[in-house]
Amino acid sequence: MKGTSLIAGFLAGAAIGAILGLLFAPEKGEDTRHKINEILRENGIKLSREDMENLVNKIAAKLKLDKSSAPEA
Repeated sequence: MKGTSLIAGFLAGAAIGAILGLLFAPEKGEDTRHKINEILRENGIKLSREDMENLVNKIAAKLKLDKSSAPEA
């Protein structure tokens, strides 16, 4: 059971990493959202346009918070 949750955590982290990579890619936001939506649908996750925009906004807000609270190097 512990191994299963480890694998699930790894896969979730990989998916989040892929999404973040797409978000920071130098493409138009509309193209990026479309690609993310395609990847999610391929994996059986269907989101409406509004839900996708909400997800992207939440991720972006979280990243801005994390970046602003990070110590200066």
